[in-house]
Amino acid sequence: MLPAFFAARLDDSTIVLKVLMAFVAFSLTASFIYIFNDWADREKDRRHPRKKNRPLASGAISVRAAFLIGCLLLLLSLPVAAMLKLNFLYILLLYIGINLAYSTWLKHLAIVDVTIIALGFLLRVFAGGIVAAVPISHWLIVMTFLLAMILGLSKRRSEFLLQQADIPTRPSLSGYNLAFIDQAMTLMTAVTIVAYLMYTLSEEVIGRIGSNQLYFTSFFVIIGILRYLQLSIVFERTDSPTKVLWTDRFLQVIILGWIAVFGWLLYGG
Repeated sequence: MLPAFFAARLDDSTIVLKVLMAFVAFSLTASFIYIFNDWADREKDRRHPRKKNRPLASGAISVRAAFLIGCLLLLLSLPVAAMLKLNFLYILLLYIGINLAYSTWLKHLAIVDVTIIALGFLLRVFAGGIVAAVPISHWLIVMTFLLAMILGLSKRRSEFLLQQADIPTRPSLSGYNLAFIDQAMTLMTAVTIVAYLMYTLSEEVIGRIGSNQLYFTSFFVIIGILRYLQLSIVFERTDSPTKVLWTDRFLQVIILGWIAVFGWLLYGG
């Protein structure tokens, strides 16, 4: 959806339909990956205070049933991807391959683990660009990767706090400590804000959008990132980044404000 949004193509109903179909296909594929990951971690999850309630860890769903559901999800997603575009199918297959490697091996390697998470977000962006027939700008690639790194590091921070409370988490945490994670998040945050400011002030972007007021949206980005850091570092929220985004009203207002202002500049400014 992001490539079509930034390219001001969301007023094209054909593009919107294709992007929505791609979203569904990617979501089904991601669900298959989550099932595989839960299967791989089911023994360890049984010793975790929250993850023990997951369907496979708790025994609510059998391994056989989970396998059948996962296969069904792939049978639904891959044909849709092929119907939309073969290159989109290739992206999905690459996403599956990377995440299977992540679930079985790469998630145990510090830094590599969060990098794989960021690559997953990038593949989503590339998939959206392919389906919407929109070239992916270097700005979108850089900022997506940086934001995903912040989210990944924040997740590792919450897991590190749980580990300090003698709650089992993941082997890769042996390569992290709070000082490193906090400094890495600070670094990624600073680079993200600078990159976004450069994007809003770029003559290329100003000429394409037809407005030199895009920099106003940077206030939402800065405040939103500061709020996320506050939740993660000050309040030590140990929820997943997704849950934080779904439950924090402050962040939701900031994101909606950014969408409204950016959308107005793209489509109505």
